[in-house]
Amino acid sequence: MGGRRVLITGGAGFIGSHLADHLLARGYAVRALDALSPQVHGEDPARPPWLAPEVELQVGDVRDPAAVRRALQGVDAVVHLAAAVGVGQSMYQVAHYTSVNGLGTAVLLEALIERPVAKLLVASSMSIYGEGLYRAADGQVRPGAERSLSQLQARDWEVRGPDGEPLAPVPTPEGKAPSLPSVYALSKFDQERLCLTLGRAYGIPTVALRFFNVYGARQALSNPYTGVLAIFAARLLNRRRPLVNEDGRQRRDFVAVEDVARACRLALESPAADGQAVNVGSGRSYTVLDVAARLARALDREALEPEVVGKYRMGDIRHCFADIGLARRLLGYAPRVDFDDGLAALAGWLEGQVAHDRVHEAQRELAALGLQV
Repeated sequence: MGGRRVLITGGAGFIGSHLADHLLARGYAVRALDALSPQVHGEDPARPPWLAPEVELQVGDVRDPAAVRRALQGVDAVVHLAAAVGVGQSMYQVAHYTSVNGLGTAVLLEALIERPVAKLLVASSMSIYGEGLYRAADGQVRPGAERSLSQLQARDWEVRGPDGEPLAPVPTPEGKAPSLPSVYALSKFDQERLCLTLGRAYGIPTVALRFFNVYGARQALSNPYTGVLAIFAARLLNRRRPLVNEDGRQRRDFVAVEDVARACRLALESPAADGQAVNVGSGRSYTVLDVAARLARALDREALEPEVVGKYRMGDIRHCFADIGLARRLLGYAPRVDFDDGLAALAGWLEGQVAHDRVHEAQRELAALGLQV
Protein backbone atom coordinates (compact mmCIF):
# COMPACT_ATOMS: atom_id res chain seq x y z
CA MET A 1 0.00 0.00 0.00
CA GLY A 2 3.02 2.32 -0.20
CA GLY A 3 2.18 5.77 -1.54
CA ARG A 4 -1.48 5.60 -0.53
CA ARG A 5 -3.42 7.80 1.90
CA VAL A 6 -4.21 6.53 5.39
CA LEU A 7 -6.63 8.10 7.85
CA ILE A 8 -5.66 7.67 11.51
CA THR A 9 -8.46 8.45 13.93
CA GLY A 10 -6.89 9.72 17.13
CA GLY A 11 -3.90 10.48 14.94
CA ALA A 12 -2.57 13.40 16.97
CA GLY A 13 -2.17 11.24 20.08
CA PHE A 14 0.60 9.07 21.45
CA ILE A 15 0.35 5.97 19.25
CA GLY A 16 -1.22 7.81 16.32
CA SER A 17 1.61 10.33 15.94
CA HIS A 18 4.26 7.58 16.02
CA LEU A 19 2.32 5.58 13.44
CA ALA A 20 2.11 8.71 11.27
CA ASP A 21 5.91 9.10 11.43
CA HIS A 22 6.39 5.44 10.52
CA LEU A 23 4.00 5.60 7.56
CA LEU A 24 5.35 8.91 6.24
CA ALA A 25 8.87 7.46 6.21
CA ARG A 26 7.57 4.69 3.94
CA GLY A 27 5.89 6.87 1.39
CA TYR A 28 2.33 7.00 2.71
CA ALA A 29 0.22 10.16 2.88
CA VAL A 30 -1.36 10.57 6.31
CA ARG A 31 -4.47 12.35 7.51
CA ALA A 32 -5.37 12.53 11.21
CA LEU A 33 -8.83 13.04 12.68
CA ASP A 34 -8.53 14.01 16.34
CA ALA A 35 -10.77 15.78 18.83
CA LEU A 36 -7.71 17.02 20.79
CA SER A 37 -9.26 15.93 24.09
CA PRO A 38 -8.18 18.21 26.99
CA GLN A 39 -7.44 15.16 29.17
CA VAL A 40 -4.79 14.12 26.66
CA HIS A 41 -3.71 17.39 25.03
CA GLY A 42 -4.16 19.90 27.89
CA GLU A 43 -6.75 22.53 28.74
CA ASP A 44 -5.94 24.72 25.71
CA PRO A 45 -5.36 22.08 23.07
CA ALA A 46 -3.59 22.89 19.83
CA ARG A 47 -1.75 20.91 17.17
CA PRO A 48 0.89 18.95 19.11
CA PRO A 49 4.47 19.98 18.31
CA TRP A 50 5.45 16.35 17.74
CA LEU A 51 2.89 15.82 14.98
CA ALA A 52 4.82 15.79 11.71
CA PRO A 53 4.06 18.83 9.52
CA GLU A 54 3.27 16.50 6.60
CA VAL A 55 0.26 15.12 8.51
CA GLU A 56 -3.02 16.70 7.47
CA LEU A 57 -4.79 17.28 10.80
CA GLN A 58 -8.56 17.60 10.81
CA VAL A 59 -9.88 18.54 14.25
CA GLY A 60 -13.15 16.75 14.87
CA ASP A 61 -14.96 14.17 16.96
CA VAL A 62 -15.24 10.62 15.65
CA ARG A 63 -18.88 10.70 16.84
CA ASP A 64 -19.66 13.51 14.38
CA PRO A 65 -20.85 11.95 11.08
CA ALA A 66 -19.99 15.06 9.05
CA ALA A 67 -16.43 15.19 10.44
CA VAL A 68 -15.94 11.49 9.74
CA ARG A 69 -17.27 11.69 6.17
CA ARG A 70 -15.01 14.66 5.49
CA ALA A 71 -11.99 12.83 6.90
CA LEU A 72 -12.66 9.78 4.71
CA GLN A 73 -12.56 11.68 1.42
CA GLY A 74 -9.77 10.35 -0.76
CA VAL A 75 -8.62 7.82 1.83
CA ASP A 76 -7.48 4.28 0.98
CA ALA A 77 -7.21 2.79 4.49
CA VAL A 78 -8.24 3.61 8.06
CA VAL A 79 -6.46 2.95 11.34
CA HIS A 80 -9.03 3.48 14.08
CA LEU A 81 -7.21 4.49 17.27
CA ALA A 82 -9.66 7.11 18.60
CA ALA A 83 -10.88 6.04 22.04
CA ALA A 84 -11.32 7.09 25.63
CA VAL A 85 -8.60 5.21 27.54
CA GLY A 86 -8.51 4.29 31.24
CA VAL A 87 -9.73 1.34 33.27
CA GLY A 88 -10.38 3.21 36.51
CA GLN A 89 -12.08 6.24 34.97
CA SER A 90 -14.27 4.05 32.78
CA MET A 91 -15.91 2.63 35.91
CA TYR A 92 -17.64 5.93 36.68
CA GLN A 93 -17.61 7.85 33.38
CA VAL A 94 -19.69 5.08 31.88
CA ALA A 95 -21.66 7.15 29.38
CA HIS A 96 -18.52 8.91 28.12
CA TYR A 97 -16.57 5.70 27.49
CA THR A 98 -19.55 3.98 25.94
CA SER A 99 -20.19 6.97 23.69
CA VAL A 100 -16.65 7.69 22.50
CA ASN A 101 -15.64 4.07 22.02
CA GLY A 102 -18.92 2.49 20.96
CA LEU A 103 -20.83 5.27 19.21
CA GLY A 104 -17.64 6.67 17.68
CA THR A 105 -16.86 3.31 16.10
CA ALA A 106 -20.46 2.91 14.91
CA VAL A 107 -20.41 6.33 13.22
CA LEU A 108 -17.13 5.48 11.49
CA LEU A 109 -18.50 2.15 10.29
CA GLU A 110 -21.70 3.67 8.90
CA ALA A 111 -19.52 6.09 6.93
CA LEU A 112 -17.41 3.17 5.67
CA ILE A 113 -20.53 1.33 4.52
CA GLU A 114 -21.20 4.31 2.26
CA ARG A 115 -17.55 4.64 1.24
CA PRO A 116 -15.54 1.41 1.74
CA VAL A 117 -11.76 1.42 2.00
CA ALA A 118 -9.14 -1.17 1.07
CA LYS A 119 -8.21 -1.86 4.71
CA LEU A 120 -9.45 -1.14 8.23
CA LEU A 121 -7.39 -1.61 11.38
CA VAL A 122 -8.89 -1.15 14.83
CA ALA A 123 -6.97 -0.79 18.08
CA SER A 124 -8.23 -3.40 20.50
CA SER A 125 -6.71 -4.07 23.92
CA MET A 126 -5.29 -6.75 26.17
CA SER A 127 -7.90 -5.58 28.69
CA ILE A 128 -10.53 -7.73 26.96
CA TYR A 129 -8.84 -10.88 28.27
CA GLY A 130 -9.35 -9.96 31.90
CA GLU A 131 -7.08 -12.37 33.69
CA GLY A 132 -4.58 -14.11 31.43
CA LEU A 133 -3.91 -17.83 31.21
CA TYR A 134 -2.45 -19.84 34.09
CA ARG A 135 -0.82 -23.24 34.58
CA ALA A 136 -1.87 -25.40 37.52
CA ALA A 137 0.44 -27.74 39.45
CA ASP A 138 -0.81 -30.67 37.34
CA GLY A 139 0.38 -28.93 34.16
CA GLN A 140 -3.08 -28.02 32.88
CA VAL A 141 -3.50 -24.53 31.41
CA ARG A 142 -6.70 -22.71 32.29
CA PRO A 143 -8.07 -19.16 32.29
CA GLY A 144 -7.66 -17.31 35.56
CA ALA A 145 -10.84 -16.77 37.52
CA GLU A 146 -11.76 -13.27 38.63
CA ARG A 147 -10.66 -12.72 42.21
CA SER A 148 -13.48 -12.32 44.73
CA LEU A 149 -13.95 -9.14 46.73
CA SER A 150 -13.48 -11.07 49.97
CA GLN A 151 -10.13 -12.38 48.70
CA LEU A 152 -9.02 -8.89 47.70
CA GLN A 153 -10.17 -7.38 50.98
CA ALA A 154 -8.00 -9.98 52.72
CA ARG A 155 -5.06 -8.71 50.62
CA ASP A 156 -4.66 -12.13 49.05
CA TRP A 157 -3.66 -10.97 45.61
CA GLU A 158 -2.82 -14.07 43.60
CA VAL A 159 -5.17 -15.92 41.27
CA ARG A 160 -5.91 -19.37 42.66
CA GLY A 161 -7.45 -22.61 41.49
CA PRO A 162 -10.79 -24.05 42.68
CA ASP A 163 -9.14 -25.58 45.77
CA GLY A 164 -7.15 -22.48 46.62
CA GLU A 165 -3.97 -23.77 44.99
CA PRO A 166 -1.57 -21.22 43.48
CA LEU A 167 -1.49 -20.88 39.69
CA ALA A 168 1.47 -19.76 37.54
CA PRO A 169 0.78 -17.16 34.81
CA VAL A 170 1.67 -18.11 31.21
CA PRO A 171 1.51 -16.12 27.93
CA THR A 172 -2.03 -15.42 26.72
CA PRO A 173 -2.92 -16.21 23.09
CA GLU A 174 -5.82 -14.84 21.06
CA GLY A 175 -7.86 -18.01 21.60
CA LYS A 176 -8.51 -17.22 25.24
CA ALA A 177 -12.17 -16.34 25.75
CA PRO A 178 -12.79 -12.69 26.65
CA SER A 179 -13.48 -11.80 30.28
CA LEU A 180 -14.46 -8.18 30.57
CA PRO A 181 -13.80 -6.78 34.07
CA SER A 182 -14.22 -3.06 33.32
CA VAL A 183 -16.31 -0.67 31.24
CA TYR A 184 -13.14 0.09 29.27
CA ALA A 185 -12.66 -3.61 28.47
CA LEU A 186 -16.29 -3.91 27.39
CA SER A 187 -15.98 -0.88 25.14
CA LYS A 188 -12.77 -2.14 23.49
CA PHE A 189 -14.38 -5.52 22.84
CA ASP A 190 -17.33 -3.67 21.28
CA GLN A 191 -14.95 -1.75 19.02
CA GLU A 192 -13.16 -4.93 17.98
CA ARG A 193 -16.29 -6.95 17.24
CA LEU A 194 -18.12 -4.10 15.50
CA CYS A 195 -15.21 -3.62 13.09
CA LEU A 196 -14.64 -7.33 12.41
CA THR A 197 -18.38 -7.99 12.00
CA LEU A 198 -19.08 -5.08 9.65
CA GLY A 199 -15.81 -5.58 7.80
CA ARG A 200 -16.83 -9.14 6.99
CA ALA A 201 -20.37 -8.16 6.05
CA TYR A 202 -19.30 -5.40 3.65
CA GLY A 203 -16.12 -6.91 2.25
CA ILE A 204 -13.71 -4.51 3.98
CA PRO A 205 -10.52 -6.37 5.00
CA THR A 206 -10.27 -5.72 8.74
CA VAL A 207 -7.76 -6.55 11.48
CA ALA A 208 -8.13 -5.98 15.22
CA LEU A 209 -4.78 -5.44 16.92
CA ARG A 210 -4.86 -6.19 20.64
CA PHE A 211 -2.30 -3.80 22.11
CA PHE A 212 -0.67 -4.64 25.42
CA ASN A 213 0.95 -1.94 27.62
CA VAL A 214 2.36 0.55 25.09
CA TYR A 215 5.06 2.96 26.26
CA GLY A 216 7.31 5.62 24.78
CA ALA A 217 7.76 9.32 24.13
CA ARG A 218 4.68 11.56 23.75
CA GLN A 219 2.54 9.80 26.34
CA ALA A 220 0.07 12.08 28.14
CA LEU A 221 2.00 12.56 31.38
CA SER A 222 -0.65 14.63 33.14
CA ASN A 223 -3.43 12.11 32.52
CA PRO A 224 -3.68 9.98 35.71
CA TYR A 225 -5.65 7.27 33.87
CA THR A 226 -3.15 6.60 31.10
CA GLY A 227 -0.51 3.85 30.95
CA VAL A 228 1.27 2.91 34.13
CA LEU A 229 4.72 3.98 32.87
CA ALA A 230 3.44 7.49 32.12
CA ILE A 231 1.84 7.65 35.58
CA PHE A 232 5.10 6.56 37.23
CA ALA A 233 6.99 9.11 35.13
CA ALA A 234 4.71 11.94 36.28
CA ARG A 235 5.47 11.02 39.89
CA LEU A 236 9.23 10.71 39.36
CA LEU A 237 9.52 13.96 37.41
CA ASN A 238 7.92 15.69 40.39
CA ARG A 239 10.37 13.89 42.70
CA ARG A 240 7.67 11.74 44.28
CA ARG A 241 7.68 8.00 44.77
CA PRO A 242 5.66 5.93 42.27
CA LEU A 243 2.52 4.48 43.85
CA VAL A 244 1.99 0.77 43.18
CA ASN A 245 -1.32 -1.02 43.76
CA GLU A 246 -1.66 -4.45 45.38
CA ASP A 247 1.81 -5.82 46.21
CA GLY A 248 3.45 -4.70 42.97
CA ARG A 249 4.10 -8.26 41.79
CA GLN A 250 1.39 -8.25 39.12
CA ARG A 251 2.93 -8.98 35.72
CA ARG A 252 2.41 -7.05 32.50
CA ASP A 253 3.75 -6.96 28.94
CA PHE A 254 5.32 -3.62 27.97
CA VAL A 255 5.74 -2.96 24.24
CA ALA A 256 7.52 0.04 22.71
CA VAL A 257 5.36 2.37 20.64
CA GLU A 258 7.80 2.03 17.72
CA ASP A 259 7.11 -1.73 17.65
CA VAL A 260 3.36 -1.06 17.77
CA ALA A 261 3.61 1.35 14.82
CA ARG A 262 5.50 -1.27 12.81
CA ALA A 263 2.88 -3.92 13.64
CA CYS A 264 0.17 -1.60 12.34
CA ARG A 265 2.05 -1.04 9.09
CA LEU A 266 2.62 -4.77 8.63
CA ALA A 267 -1.11 -5.39 9.14
CA LEU A 268 -1.93 -2.69 6.59
CA GLU A 269 0.33 -4.25 3.98
CA SER A 270 -0.41 -7.96 4.46
CA PRO A 271 -3.74 -9.74 3.89
CA ALA A 272 -2.68 -12.67 6.10
CA ALA A 273 -4.42 -11.45 9.26
CA ASP A 274 -7.58 -10.08 7.62
CA GLY A 275 -10.69 -10.91 9.63
CA GLN A 276 -8.70 -11.77 12.76
CA ALA A 277 -7.69 -10.36 16.13
CA VAL A 278 -3.93 -10.35 16.75
CA ASN A 279 -1.89 -9.66 19.89
CA VAL A 280 0.71 -6.90 19.71
CA GLY A 281 3.10 -7.06 22.65
CA SER A 282 6.70 -7.79 23.48
CA GLY A 283 6.12 -11.42 24.46
CA ARG A 284 7.88 -10.76 27.78
CA SER A 285 6.56 -9.86 31.22
CA TYR A 286 7.76 -7.73 34.10
CA THR A 287 6.35 -7.02 37.53
CA VAL A 288 4.95 -3.54 38.02
CA LEU A 289 7.33 -3.09 40.97
CA ASP A 290 10.32 -3.94 38.78
CA VAL A 291 9.15 -1.55 36.07
CA ALA A 292 8.84 1.33 38.56
CA ALA A 293 12.37 0.69 39.82
CA ARG A 294 13.79 0.42 36.27
CA LEU A 295 12.23 3.73 35.24
CA ALA A 296 13.56 5.42 38.41
CA ARG A 297 17.07 4.20 37.51
CA ALA A 298 16.71 5.41 33.92
CA LEU A 299 15.72 8.86 35.22
CA ASP A 300 18.48 8.88 37.85
CA ARG A 301 15.84 8.92 40.61
CA GLU A 302 16.85 5.66 42.27
CA ALA A 303 16.28 7.11 45.74
CA LEU A 304 12.56 7.39 44.93
CA GLU A 305 11.69 3.77 45.64
CA PRO A 306 8.17 2.64 44.69
CA GLU A 307 5.58 2.90 47.45
CA VAL A 308 3.42 -0.23 47.64
CA VAL A 309 -0.03 0.96 48.73
CA GLY A 310 -1.65 -2.47 49.13
CA LYS A 311 -4.92 -1.38 47.52
CA TYR A 312 -7.04 -2.83 44.73
CA ARG A 313 -8.68 -0.84 41.92
CA MET A 314 -11.96 -2.21 40.57
CA GLY A 315 -11.50 -3.51 37.05
CA ASP A 316 -7.82 -4.40 37.47
CA ILE A 317 -6.47 -7.89 36.87
CA ARG A 318 -3.50 -9.74 38.32
CA HIS A 319 -1.40 -11.09 35.44
CA CYS A 320 -1.65 -10.84 31.67
CA PHE A 321 1.10 -10.89 29.04
CA ALA A 322 1.12 -11.66 25.35
CA ASP A 323 1.67 -14.76 23.32
CA ILE A 324 2.78 -13.09 20.06
CA GLY A 325 3.10 -16.28 18.01
CA LEU A 326 0.18 -15.38 15.73
CA ALA A 327 1.63 -11.93 14.92
CA ARG A 328 4.97 -13.58 14.12
CA ARG A 329 3.37 -16.12 11.79
CA LEU A 330 0.84 -13.91 10.01
CA LEU A 331 2.57 -10.53 9.94
CA GLY A 332 6.24 -11.32 10.32
CA TYR A 333 6.15 -9.17 13.45
CA ALA A 334 8.93 -9.39 16.02
CA PRO A 335 9.57 -6.70 18.64
CA ARG A 336 12.87 -4.91 18.06
CA VAL A 337 13.11 -2.52 21.03
CA ASP A 338 14.79 -3.98 24.12
CA PHE A 339 12.92 -2.88 27.26
CA ASP A 340 15.92 -1.22 28.92
CA ASP A 341 16.81 0.56 25.68
CA GLY A 342 13.21 1.70 25.37
CA LEU A 343 13.21 3.00 28.94
CA ALA A 344 16.46 4.88 28.29
CA ALA A 345 14.92 6.54 25.23
CA LEU A 346 11.77 7.37 27.20
CA ALA A 347 13.90 8.86 30.00
CA GLY A 348 15.71 11.06 27.49
CA TRP A 349 12.39 12.47 26.29
CA LEU A 350 11.00 12.84 29.82
CA GLU A 351 13.84 15.05 31.02
CA GLY A 352 12.52 17.89 28.87
CA GLN A 353 8.88 17.50 29.92
CA VAL A 354 6.63 19.09 32.53
CA ALA A 355 4.13 16.75 34.15
CA HIS A 356 1.27 17.62 36.48
CA ASP A 357 1.04 14.82 39.03
CA ARG A 358 -2.69 14.13 39.42
CA VAL A 359 -2.36 10.60 40.78
CA HIS A 360 -3.61 11.41 44.31
CA GLU A 361 -6.54 13.32 42.81
CA ALA A 362 -7.52 10.29 40.75
CA GLN A 363 -7.13 7.97 43.73
CA ARG A 364 -9.40 10.19 45.84
CA GLU A 365 -12.04 10.08 43.09
CA LEU A 366 -11.90 6.28 42.93
CA ALA A 367 -11.89 5.86 46.71
CA ALA A 368 -14.89 8.20 47.14
CA LEU A 369 -16.86 5.99 44.74
CA GLY A 370 -15.75 2.77 46.42
CA LEU A 371 -13.70 1.77 43.38
CA GLN A 372 -10.35 1.55 45.17
CA VAL A 373 -10.23 -0.52 48.34
